[in-house]
Amino acid sequence: MLLAKKPKAILMRYIFLCLIVVVLAQACIVIDNPYTAIPPGEWRAVLKLDGNDPTIPDPNNPLFVEVAAGELPFTFEVIYDDEENYHIEIINAEERIRVDDIQFGHNKQSGRDTILIDFPVYESYVRAFYEEDVIEGEWVVKTRKDYSIPFVAFHGQDYRFTELRKTPKLDLSGNWEVTFGTDTDDPYKAIGEFQQAGNNLSGTFRTETGDYRFLEGEVQADKVYLSCFDGSHAFLFEAKILEDERMIGSFRSGNHYRTTWEAKRNPDFVLGSPDSLTYLKEGYDALSFAFENPDGKLISLDNEDLKDKVKIVQIFGTWCPNCRDEANFLVDYLQQNNPSNLEVIGLAFEKHRDKAKANVAIKTYKEKMKIPYEMVVAGYYNKKEAAEALPMLNAIISYPTMIFVDKNNQVRRIHTGFSGPATSQYKDFAQDFDDFVKELLAE
Repeated sequence: MLLAKKPKAILMRYIFLCLIVVVLAQACIVIDNPYTAIPPGEWRAVLKLDGNDPTIPDPNNPLFVEVAAGELPFTFEVIYDDEENYHIEIINAEERIRVDDIQFGHNKQSGRDTILIDFPVYESYVRAFYEEDVIEGEWVVKTRKDYSIPFVAFHGQDYRFTELRKTPKLDLSGNWEVTFGTDTDDPYKAIGEFQQAGNNLSGTFRTETGDYRFLEGEVQADKVYLSCFDGSHAFLFEAKILEDERMIGSFRSGNHYRTTWEAKRNPDFVLGSPDSLTYLKEGYDALSFAFENPDGKLISLDNEDLKDKVKIVQIFGTWCPNCRDEANFLVDYLQQNNPSNLEVIGLAFEKHRDKAKANVAIKTYKEKMKIPYEMVVAGYYNKKEAAEALPMLNAIISYPTMIFVDKNNQVRRIHTGFSGPATSQYKDFAQDFDDFVKELLAE
């Protein structure tokens, strides 16, 4: 009897072991890769502007020590809309920028997974390899010659600059009088608008020609860090808090521009009025232009379909994030109010001298942003050259610039720059815009 049961016991043990192997195998398959491309969730990215380039100001200056070593950080989230489709949301403070133009595949030559994150409106992209929760490659700007910055991102990291939590020397919340370009012969003023909660810092810098959009960072002891990446701008601000509640620091835009800045708390400081900076030169009493749209139609204020209408002429560039903020505002306004006697015309000054390439840029811009109004290429983005296309203006000071033209084609107001949704002035601008447009429409 014992001999008869032994083979049966061995068989049962074998079956049991097989079941364990099957269960474990199935478990491994489920855990291995439940998504089709890069993992969902939070990522910390860094643009490596340089290695250990000299500090600005002088590294021997005891008042300031740059500590980020030329690394510009930002965060993003990968979100799966279903089992196969996903998008990315770049995070800058309260702003989330959705990116859908993503390609993921396997490179046969390298044997590695590749990813292309495209920002078609700004003509830039991230090209990288993906391996073991790390994306590593470069951010490339197509409108600049040989312009690329090393890029790396790590899955599962949600901090921006550091995980340290050193007690801040000062609460920076409030308005600051700022001077940029203190190391140059042409400094310019700004207002720093900051909100601080513990170590976390957000806000923006507002200038007479626009704002630096949504900035996010932190305060660690006497050091201040802020950054922004939106597919076009890559901003890095660093500063040291001094004993007299002043700050000095450095500002970097990508790897092509750097300068110094200083700030002091001043809630009463104001900038020049945006309605006084750009104006018609003496001898001119009207705005005049004629440019072809991408379809070859000539667009002019004298067009029959613009007769007896209020016109808003937007001087902009598809490469300009402030212009994009203004365009979003105009699109929302038109959708919400649907005024029959108001037309918007966009005059684009592009980074392409080739007219065909510039037309492609504005067609992509219109399509991606769902812009309903006419846009034409008016010239090259160099401000001196742009001013030649509109000789009746004293200058092209800022992209964007908004010109209000009444039903009789008379210029009633020229608004230089744009204080976007990251600033304290945005709501006031929106109300003033609505009041003034209604006043023109009622005439």
